[in-house]
Amino acid sequence: MVTSEPTSIWALGGPLLEGPVWVAREKALYFVDIKRHRIYRLDPATGERAEWGAPDQVGFVLPIAGGGFVAGLKTGLSRFDPKDGSFTPILSPEPDLPTNRLNDGTVDNAGRLWFGSMDDGESAITGTIYRYDGKSCTATTPKVSITNGPAVSPDGRTLYHVDTLGQVIHAATLGEDGDLSDPRVFARIAKGEGFPDGPVCDAEGCLWIGLYTGHEVRRYSPKGELLEKVRFPVSAITKIAFGGPDLKTVYATTAAKHLDAAAREKEPLAGDLFTFTVDVPGMVLPEARI
Repeated sequence: MVTSEPTSIWALGGPLLEGPVWVAREKALYFVDIKRHRIYRLDPATGERAEWGAPDQVGFVLPIAGGGFVAGLKTGLSRFDPKDGSFTPILSPEPDLPTNRLNDGTVDNAGRLWFGSMDDGESAITGTIYRYDGKSCTATTPKVSITNGPAVSPDGRTLYHVDTLGQVIHAATLGEDGDLSDPRVFARIAKGEGFPDGPVCDAEGCLWIGLYTGHEVRRYSPKGELLEKVRFPVSAITKIAFGGPDLKTVYATTAAKHLDAAAREKEPLAGDLFTFTVDVPGMVLPEARI
């Protein structure tokens, strides 16, 4: 399955890189550093790199149909224009929860935006997964401390979301109208093996999950069976994205904020952007129709 070992390709040493997404219309990778309030872009074909500052913590940027991006900032959704670096507020889903921030997101096959919130202190049970269709923003899952994902299966019928501190990956049936039903546990991560972070599906419907403090990325079958582990030289892998011309190049974001000085010396590549290759491709993320 994996045809090369993970290697660092962008030495950022970031506290919390997150949200890698392959933007097909640009043939480029976007990702963020939440704690440094940065958005990054990599063009693998040319090697060109770019970055922008965000007005606050930024959990994700996802492409919008017609151009531009939606950014998940600490206080809510904003439209991000990379041409001038501007941010235009769209909505704040949790004005009554100032200690929360937005953390991760995806787009389903109908163009609806799905994103999660979490307690910025990583302890209060105040995070949930939202669905936004351009008109209404709806909370869809029970509250947890740290949400991650969601991810959507290739057929658009299953939505996966993560309770990171609970070490559980959940699944639910996604209806054509965007409603969720039949909530169920998809997989659990045993204590001591790391905390499940960002999920994403490949073209075979298998779910890939980054493990925070687990030193690896895992691939699960649609039935929740562990199929493969990819070991990294750093302990916190936050999420992966499939990119390149055949969607077989994997990009992985990592983190360093959990490391003290002594541990940082042992993980000099922590917080870098990594890549490896696989023989089963990923999928192009739909653009948000919002």
